[in-house]
Amino acid sequence: MHATLPRLRKTDFPALRRANLQTLQVNVGYRCNQSCLHCHVNAGPNRSEQMSRSTADCVLEHLRYGNINTLDITGGAPELNSQFRHLVASARHMGVNIIDRCNLTILNEPGQRDLARFLADHEVEIAASLPCYLQENVDRQRGEGVYGGSLAGLQKLNAMGYGSEKSGLILNLVYNPAGPTLPPPQDELEVHYRERLGELGIVFNRLFTLANMPIARFGSTLISKGGFEKYMRLLKRAHLDTNLDNVMCRTLLSVDWQGYLFDCDFNQMLGLALPADDRAAPHLQDLPALDLTHNPIAIADHCYGCTAGQGSSCGGAL
Repeated sequence: MHATLPRLRKTDFPALRRANLQTLQVNVGYRCNQSCLHCHVNAGPNRSEQMSRSTADCVLEHLRYGNINTLDITGGAPELNSQFRHLVASARHMGVNIIDRCNLTILNEPGQRDLARFLADHEVEIAASLPCYLQENVDRQRGEGVYGGSLAGLQKLNAMGYGSEKSGLILNLVYNPAGPTLPPPQDELEVHYRERLGELGIVFNRLFTLANMPIARFGSTLISKGGFEKYMRLLKRAHLDTNLDNVMCRTLLSVDWQGYLFDCDFNQMLGLALPADDRAAPHLQDLPALDLTHNPIAIADHCYGCTAGQGSSCGGAL
């Protein structure tokens, strides 16, 4: 695995500062039932990092008193963590909105057959990764059989009412390119997704498009193929200052599986600590004593992945 941070540290990306904190994005661990080529977490079946009960309770404690309205749970496949359902049930009891970053095939795994019902019962918003509506593209990027498993997962969610406007159960799909290109316009691609998936009887609420980040597994592949600098030039040429006001790091705080704080999930994977004070990596336990409003955000060249073209964040185009 090639290290990407040394190539990203020297940057001319514009300085950013935080606005009011709205979302706590919690990475509960890197274990996953898939090993996707674009994965910025390097997640996979053999990863062992998993959030403990004490750290999960620390997350809930801050939600209880931190005036945060959204808990965004990611991984790995977050549902494989033993604390996932504890976090969901407890946070929903507090009235917190919950987003589950779901890879869809997890709904078919042993021990997860009741997952769709659990998510629906707790009114969890789902952001489901489906990098294309064509089988050959999905299986090439995510592994043979993933497309079929993803459709089966979508059908289970639809059966619970997800994707139907009347149900109130939100199912958003997430697209990312197969290689070192920018995503196409989100609204136009959403039309194609609706047409192709609609032919299979599948419905959803919105499509989000994300650019691939030049870090971790994807960044290492670019380096191996000699395409890293070319991709960075593409991102920089497509940068738009108008996207800076809406990047997710301004209102989101990322928490790793051990409870340490970062400005975003990408910074977490790079080890770029939250510049909140003189400590190398502030912990969730330190958060009540930290004043993050207008705090500077740790930046590097990978940040151009969020501001290129139509821009991309955890909520899609900016």
